[in-house]
Amino acid sequence: MSQALLPLCRARKSLAAAACYARSASARAAPDPMRATKIAAALGVAGLLLLAQQLGLWRLFADPAHMKQTLLAAGPWGYASFISAYTVLQPFGLPGTVFIMAAPLIWPWPVAFALSMVGTMAASVVGFSFARFVARDLMQARIPARFRRYDQALARHAFGTVFWMRLIFWMPPWLHAFFGVSAVRFGTHFWASLAGYLPPILLVSYFGQQLFDALRRAPAALWLGLACGAALLAVAAAIFRRRA
Repeated sequence: MSQALLPLCRARKSLAAAACYARSASARAAPDPMRATKIAAALGVAGLLLLAQQLGLWRLFADPAHMKQTLLAAGPWGYASFISAYTVLQPFGLPGTVFIMAAPLIWPWPVAFALSMVGTMAASVVGFSFARFVARDLMQARIPARFRRYDQALARHAFGTVFWMRLIFWMPPWLHAFFGVSAVRFGTHFWASLAGYLPPILLVSYFGQQLFDALRRAPAALWLGLACGAALLAVAAAIFRRRA
């Protein structure tokens, strides 16, 4: 009897294996429901960057004197142009320091501070969201290894880690991407980044013009002090990395 049932058992196993394979194959072949949205978002970003190039925004913000003249002549539209260019260009390559250091040379410090904060946060949100929702795999493969050491710190102390990394590194595009592909929540990233950006942007906005004027007349002792400060900041970053 057992020998008679053996072919039936084998047939059942074959059918079960075939069904399992079919389910796995269909799961692999199932389309990503967000695929169309991701493609549209990527094309939108590419279109905005191309438009910015055609409008000359890359050249405009690379020339501080021309930028100041153009933005002041635009009046209130200069504010919108500054924030829009910051939001679109910084997450994809143009350094944010170009905007932050130029703002106090163009407007009074309260206006410069407000515009710099809004532009910095908008650029951070765009970079974070692009990495998380649009090009996660692409960005994950290109994040510098020096940021990877903070993965465990993000898992244990997300708010504090984002705060200190923003305070130390500011806003490089790959840091936006690193936070985007990590497990940190959007709200945690937003508020911790805001807190980390506040001190340096406030200092640059308030002392910007005076700082640049002072640096032109700076004695050697001041440059030595700045070098010591940079060294202390590097030591603090190294200690933070070890504790992370």
